[in-house]
This record gives sequence, structure tokens and C-alpha cells, in this order.
Amino acid sequence: MENEVQAEVPGEGESNKTVPDVVSSSPIDGVKEDTFEKDDEDENEVKSHGEGEDFTEDAEALKQELETIVVVPPEPEVPKQPVEVFDPAEFPSSYKDNLPKELMVLQYADNFRRQYVHLYRDRKPLLLNPVNECGIEKFVCTTIRPSQLPFKELYNWEGAAEFVADYLNFETLEPAFELPTRLLSPATVLKRQKGNCFEFSTLLCSLLIGAGYDAYVVNGYATRETCLADESREICPLLRKKEEQKEEKKQKVTKKYTVKPPKDLKSKFEQKMDARRLAEQKAEEDKRRAEEEQKLAELEKPPPDPLHGLRIHAWVLVLSGKREVPESFFIEPFTGLSHSTGSESYLGIESVWNHNNYWVCMQDCSDGVAKLSYDLGDCTMWEFMFPGVDKNQLLIPEAEDDLDNLDDDEDKEEEEVHLDLPPSWVDPLKLSQKDFEMRCPQGKKTKLYKRAKLEKFAHYLLDDGLISRLSVFDDQELTDLQVVKEYYEHRSDKLNMRVHNHRTGWITEHFHPGRSKNVKEHCYRASAPAPENDRTMHFYDEARVDGLLKRIETPLSMTEHYKNRDDFLFYKHVDFGKRTKKFGPQDEVVTSNPRPIVKMIQRFERNPKKPANADISELIFLMNEDKIQLTYHTVNAHIASSTREFIKPQNWDEKGAMLAWSPDMHATFQVDPNADLSKQVELYENLLQLLKMEESCREGVRESEEEVKEIINDRQKEEQASELDISVYDTERNEKAKKHRRELERQQMEEKMRKQEMEIDYLAPFLAQMEDPEKIGRADACKLKEDCLADLKQRLIDKANLIQFRFEKETQELQKKQAWYQQNQVSMSKDDEEEYLNYCSEAMFRIHILELRLNRHKEMAPHKYMALEQKLRTDPRLAEYL
Repeated sequence: MENEVQAEVPGEGESNKTVPDVVSSSPIDGVKEDTFEKDDEDENEVKSHGEGEDFTEDAEALKQELETIVVVPPEPEVPKQPVEVFDPAEFPSSYKDNLPKELMVLQYADNFRRQYVHLYRDRKPLLLNPVNECGIEKFVCTTIRPSQLPFKELYNWEGAAEFVADYLNFETLEPAFELPTRLLSPATVLKRQKGNCFEFSTLLCSLLIGAGYDAYVVNGYATRETCLADESREICPLLRKKEEQKEEKKQKVTKKYTVKPPKDLKSKFEQKMDARRLAEQKAEEDKRRAEEEQKLAELEKPPPDPLHGLRIHAWVLVLSGKREVPESFFIEPFTGLSHSTGSESYLGIESVWNHNNYWVCMQDCSDGVAKLSYDLGDCTMWEFMFPGVDKNQLLIPEAEDDLDNLDDDEDKEEEEVHLDLPPSWVDPLKLSQKDFEMRCPQGKKTKLYKRAKLEKFAHYLLDDGLISRLSVFDDQELTDLQVVKEYYEHRSDKLNMRVHNHRTGWITEHFHPGRSKNVKEHCYRASAPAPENDRTMHFYDEARVDGLLKRIETPLSMTEHYKNRDDFLFYKHVDFGKRTKKFGPQDEVVTSNPRPIVKMIQRFERNPKKPANADISELIFLMNEDKIQLTYHTVNAHIASSTREFIKPQNWDEKGAMLAWSPDMHATFQVDPNADLSKQVELYENLLQLLKMEESCREGVRESEEEVKEIINDRQKEEQASELDISVYDTERNEKAKKHRRELERQQMEEKMRKQEMEIDYLAPFLAQMEDPEKIGRADACKLKEDCLADLKQRLIDKANLIQFRFEKETQELQKKQAWYQQNQVSMSKDDEEEYLNYCSEAMFRIHILELRLNRHKEMAPHKYMALEQKLRTDPRLAEYL
């Protein structure tokens, strides 16, 4: 049959399987969807008919022949990243050669390695002397270069760890279960801004040791997530709740003669049963929560790692003691976060080292690192490479006993000289201010966490001053956005943080102090940012004159809270009514038709200078009912409060009108029946004062509405402009300072050129008197010299005469003043006498100055004469003849 499928069985030497032309003539790219559906139906039909039936010999033979046809898909070859090659000419000689002491240390390390391999054949090799950028073997301890960069953020371990984690991009070890053969210097790692875990740790350890920490690079094993910097199952550090410090309640010291409290008449059995019931409920709740967390942990558990326990990793160990570190801890260089020494992220330790020594862990790590001891001076736990280091070593008990029996002569024996490490071969670590401010490669970095995404940006990289954005999601796939937190710096509007809750639609903005209107926090709906909508504002009350602390606004109400006011007001609430509709442009309608006020409430704190019955606690203005209600503070001996109610006259809103008064317009309730009743005149004056307070409160409400509008308008303009504050010391970014500096330099250069062009020629006046100044003979040269010197001499004499004339004039005026004083001394008042003494003091000062000037002029005049004579002799126009 033509359509029969045929297959040829390949021979022993054939490697390719032949497929019939019928199959090859129908490429998959040309097959339509209905063809696949038809094939599926045929296959199901064949299966249904073939179930329970035995194959014939021909069918069995066909089956066997078809099984020989095997299709093997090709495996895509992943191109290996080429090893980065460095130019040795770019590095100093310390990178390309080894000093004699370094060669000795390498021999020492090689001997140590051979002994280690001989004694512990089942353990991984140690990382001792990998090659550097130039292919030269260098000992790992000398690769650490303790440095302290000129940035205060790097002085603490938190800032240094965060900087290293953000500034560098990490590279994984290839393969993950083998040590790297090359270890770049920290200086090179800073320049290229990427490295593996060992290079991360070496750089971080260099910064920490330079800052005074007792830090070490750790070579060990870690989990897959740690080695790959996978934080998708970790909670974002910005979302972790800080541990609340429980304050210990101070027990009150009971004095001997204090009054005993009344006995507690509650049943102790009932209290015990209530406590037991609450404990059972709490235990059930904790059990339920633990089960839910366990289920979630099982669902979020990562798939098994075939290389678990074999993945090599490097991190940093910080021991307690230095820099007031109370407890030893680990630092993960990829994330910059700290971990306890019992962290489950780390599975074992092979060795640790710093810039002074190298230690090999001799402890059992089958249970992880939780039970390890980090006393590097314990020789039974850690094997050191170089003796005589700063870590105190434990002495063997027998040796301690023998020390007591030693003679005095043995105590005087010379100490054994040990090999010390040479200085680091690495260049000093340098980082410019611009590179430090970038903080991330190309200025931005993104990290994924459990249901969160954190984006970091360099300062001044974005025009709006955004430095980080935290997006919180409700699912693991990061699709259901819940909250977005944005952090800002250097904003001229002092904006610090913005939180947008996409579930509720609310936006909360936080501001630094120093903003206009002293806004601290502004919370509003994203769908209704305009005035007269739901919003809450917090203020810096210390910086405001009115002491406003908080303002809550709704479409029909406004509530304000105050603090530390002179009038003791701490609460104000206003209820608005609906506007009457007016026709016209919207802006004009809003300004000319404000919301009508229905009710105003004011509450006051207690004024200790007033009696309670006269100190207002709550004041209510009922605008629609034309009533004013007062509630006074409560006297300590009473439970209820005194109240008053006034009904406003009909013409209360007419200016300059006489207000009608009747006893029916007032109602009162006094708690103390023995108190004196107020007179009608006092009540009338009280009503007038309350009307003024009502008008003042109404004006304050309108001012608050205008202030809200101004704040919203300012925020809209600020968001459109988004200006950033630049320090005057930042010469790179401050364009105004840069222009000013360039202008000053230009002016200085012009002034210098002008002085050079307009330099005084001392022969110019005398050359102008000659007929031909360009042709000067010997006689002319001598005459020019004599005239020039004579002119200078005359000028010096004239100046001396002028100083002498001023000196004599001041002396004569002083003598006249003294003669006048002798004549009128008896009849002078104290003020005249004091004025005379002040004049004499000033005159003597002027005379003294003139005397000094004259003496100095006499001293300097011969020198000036000689200097001019020397200039004339050396002048190229006269030197030929003089």
C-alpha cells in the first residue's frame, strides 16, 4: 500500500534512524488545530477498540519495529561566559610580583595544605593561595586590605554591609561545589562593581576591619537560596516588625503609714477559672496559628536541592568584643543582613581568616553551625596556621602544671620568633563622592522578596528625588498589588515618604519639618484629591502659632485638634450643610458660595486660674437654631456640670444695632444651689462676648478652609515642578554655585589682565616732554634719571610735610580744647566733662597715629629712593647709557 508506513532498522554502524517520507512531508508548522483534534479522536478510538484485545503477529512485529524509531531532541548548548582578562600594565608591581616574604608565606601555606590533605583526605581542599588579576598566586590573608573610606555611613557595620550589597552585582560560583581559582583584589572589585561571594566578603571584611570590628571571612557551605541570593521566600527588611522592648514596671515601695487599699472582694476561684479559660483560648489560637503557618511553610517550601550541603559559599563573621559588639553574628554579603551564629542558612564551615591569620574549623558540622564554638584561641576547635597571633591560645593542663616547677633561668629564655604576615599587596581602596552616591550599578537595583518588591535608586538620579520604592503584593506571583511605599530625599517640599494603599484608595504623604504650613502628614483619597473631601492632616504643632495638631475633613464636617494654646482650646468641630445651587463658572461658585455652617463646637481644657463654674468646658454654636450652649467644667465635689443656653436676638447680625434682651432668652442650670445668680447686665455682657467668639470661630473656620485649599494647590504645583534641594557644598550639582564660581574666576582673570595692561610706567611723564622719545641718547638718559629721582624726592618730602602739617593741626586743636577746659572746669557738668575726656582720647589717638606714620615714612623714604634708582639702572631703555 502506498500509505503504509515503512521503517528500516539501522545497522550496527548506522547511527541515524530513517523516518518515512509520509511523516516528513507534513511539518508541524503547517498542521492546523483541527488536524490535532482529529488525531486525538482517532487515538482515543483506537485505544477504546484495542483495550482487552491481543495483538496479532503482524501487529506485534509492527509494534517492535516502531519502537526502534527513537527521536532525541538536541540539547541547547549554553555558552560559557568568557573569563575576564585584565591588562597587567594597569596594575602596580605588587600585583605582578611576590616579595621574598610573600614567597615564604606561600611556601608555608603549601606545606600547611599538604599536611591538611594528608591528615584529612575526606575533606574539601582549603582556599589558600588563589591567583589574582595578573595570574600571580597571593595568600588570601594578604588580599584583605583594612581601609576606612571618608564616608560616615560606612563607619557602622549596617551601613558598610548595605553599601557592599547595593554597590556590587553578585556572580555565582561555577561550578557551585568547587572553590574559585581566582580571587580579585577589593580595589578591582570596587572598580568593576561585581564579584562572587568570596570577593564580596573580602571587600566587606576590609571595610569592617578598617572601622574597628573583629571581622573574618568565612569559607563554608550554605543553602541554595543563600548562594543564589534568592530572597523570594524572605520577608522584606522594611516590613519586619521591630522587637518591642518591654519596659519593666517599677514596683511601688509601700511606706509604713500609707493607707491600705480596700480589700478585693472578687472571687479568687472565678479569677482562676477566667485565667484558665483565657489561657486555653490563647493556647488554641496559638495552635491554630502554628498549624496555619506550618501549612503555609509546607506550601512555600522550596523544591529539594540535589547539591544540598555541597554548595560553597563565603560570608563574614563578626566576633564580639570590639566596637561594643555584645554578641557574635554573621553578615550575608549578598543581602547586607545580619544572621545569628545558629542560622539555618549556613550548613558548615571549613575555614576562616582575616588579615592576620588563617584558621581551619576542626568541629563537627553535621548539625549545621548552631553548635560551633567561635573561640579561635581554642586549639582543639580551630587549627591556626601562624602561631603568635593576637588570639589567646588555651594551654594544655599538663603544661600548666609543669610551668610552676620551672626554674627562674627558664623564665628568662628568649621568646620564639614566628613568621608574621607581610602587608597587603592590594592598592588602597578609593571611592569618589559621585560613585558613593550612586550606591548601585547604574544607579538602580531591584530586589524581590516574599510578596514584595524593593527598588532602590541613587540620590539625585530621578528628578522627583525618589530613592526607593517598596511594592507589597497579596500573592506570591507579585500580580495583586496591595500597597506601594515610596521614599524620597532632597525634596524642596520636604516630602519624605508616600504610601499608596491600592485596596482602600488612600494616599498618605509624610513630610520633614520646615515645610510651609508645617504639614507633617497628609492622608487623602486618590480618587478625590480636591478640597472638601475626606482627608486627614497632621501638623508640627510646635512650629505653628495656633498650635494646630490635627485636622480631619469630610464633605460635611471638619474637626481640628490643638495643643498648648493660651486660650486652652484643644478641640473644634464644625458641621456644614449642603450648598444652595447657583449658576456660573465652577471656581466662582465655590469662592462666592461657601459651605453653610450648621453647628460649631469648641472644647477647652481646665484653666486653673478660673473657678470651675466660670470656666467653659464646651461651647456649642447652633447656627440654624440661633442658640449658644455652654457647659462648664465640673467641680471636684460634684458629678454634673453647670450649663447655660442663650437665644440670639433677631437683629444679632446687624452691625451697630442695639440688641434686644429679655430674661426669656437665657436658661441656666447651676449645680450648686447656694451659688449667686448672675445679674441681667452680666448675662447681657456675656451674650455680647459669646457673639464675638462665634464670629471669631466662624472666621477661623473659613481660614481653615482656605488653608486646606492653599496646601492642596501647593502640592499640585510641587508635584509638577518636583524641585530638589542641592547643598551649597555640592559643587558638581549646584548649578548656581558653579555659575557663581565661574563668574568670579572670569572677573579675577579680567582684573589680572587689566592690571598687566595698565601697569604704571614711571618714565612716561618725562618721555612725553621729549621731542623724540624713541631716540634716547646718553645725555637724555642721565637727564631722565635725574628728573625721575628728583620728582620722587620732592613727592616724598611733600608727603612728610603734609603729615607734619596734620600733626601740628591736631596738636593745636587739642591745646585749644585743653585751655577751654581749664577756664570752664568749675561750671562743667558731668556729661560735658565726659565729652571732653572722650575728645582728648580720640585726639591723642589721631596724634599718635600721625606720629607713627611720619616715622615710618622717614624710615621707608630712602629705601624707595634706592629702589627707584635701581629700577632706572636696570630699565632696558636706560641701562645702555647708565
